[in-house]
Amino acid sequence: MGYVVVQPQDLPLETELSGRTSAYRSSEVRPQVSGVIRRRLFTEGSLVRAGQPLYEIDAAPYRAAAAEAEANLASAQATAQAARSTARRYEPLARIEAISQQDYEDAVATARSAEAAVAQRRALRETARINLGFTAVPAPISGRIGRSLVTPGALVTTNQAAALAQINQLDPIFVDIQQSSSELLSLRKLLARGGASPASADVRLVLEDGSIYDAVGRVQFAEALVDPETGTVTLRAEFANPQGWLLPGMFVRARFAQALDRGAFLVPQPAITRDAKGDAQLFVVGKDNKAELRKVTAPRTQGTNWVVTKGLKAGDRVIVQGTGDLRPGQALKPVPSDAPQPITVPGREAKPGNAG
Repeated sequence: MGYVVVQPQDLPLETELSGRTSAYRSSEVRPQVSGVIRRRLFTEGSLVRAGQPLYEIDAAPYRAAAAEAEANLASAQATAQAARSTARRYEPLARIEAISQQDYEDAVATARSAEAAVAQRRALRETARINLGFTAVPAPISGRIGRSLVTPGALVTTNQAAALAQINQLDPIFVDIQQSSSELLSLRKLLARGGASPASADVRLVLEDGSIYDAVGRVQFAEALVDPETGTVTLRAEFANPQGWLLPGMFVRARFAQALDRGAFLVPQPAITRDAKGDAQLFVVGKDNKAELRKVTAPRTQGTNWVVTKGLKAGDRVIVQGTGDLRPGQALKPVPSDAPQPITVPGREAKPGNAG
């Protein structure tokens, strides 16, 4: 009977969950003034930087508005200067009662009103300058820009619903992972009982073609609420994406260890069977090399092994070969499962005296 000697070890509670990639940052390019698009200033699908001009809107109306605002400000400043001069001339006359106090107060009020008009015209000039600057539509963030949704000659408006283009920052990139609330609750109970300890939240990705993504990500946070429609909690992981292999919306599988199961045993799968109730059991080499049937707790597999959390102790010899007809108490001739087995060929058995 082949056996293996088992020893306790700390095993990661590995989880594989589905997820979707999403951009680290995403922004829609929108016009802030109305007008006709004269030029597109970027290459579709290229990388752009924040503040880079992307579109040029016809600026002629806004240049005219800025010039008009400048002229109106100059006119208001001239009016205010004349009103201040009048008020200054009236002040000594009012003291000697050469003019009425009412006339002087009216002159002062006119001067103040003219100064307020200057401030108003200055604000209008600033607004006109800002609108003139908005005729060059800038990139709100750095990232990869998609296709242009408008062409030169198109009329755009300030409050239009459609964006001109979309920019996504893809390095780094997020992966939103869905875990059922029941699994998350079980994990938290396990941690609370001391049966496991938190593990580093490193994540590996299995891509749509079955390959493993090179970079290792990290879980950033878990949502504090459960989606009532799906019963899941979203965990967000962050991955480096320097080559741009990951694109928003891709379906991936995330593998990560959420905790460590302390003092568990790895037992080859052929060693464990199930009784009529579905409980796990196995044979160990007992006292006097006799088969001993043990009830064990084997909640999950890891690779080609069962993870046994109860029912074994360090140094137990678990029988992994020849268990088909084994009965409790049966005498055994145990050998390590990796020991070489003697091979005999029928008809070639050695007989005494026939050597040579």
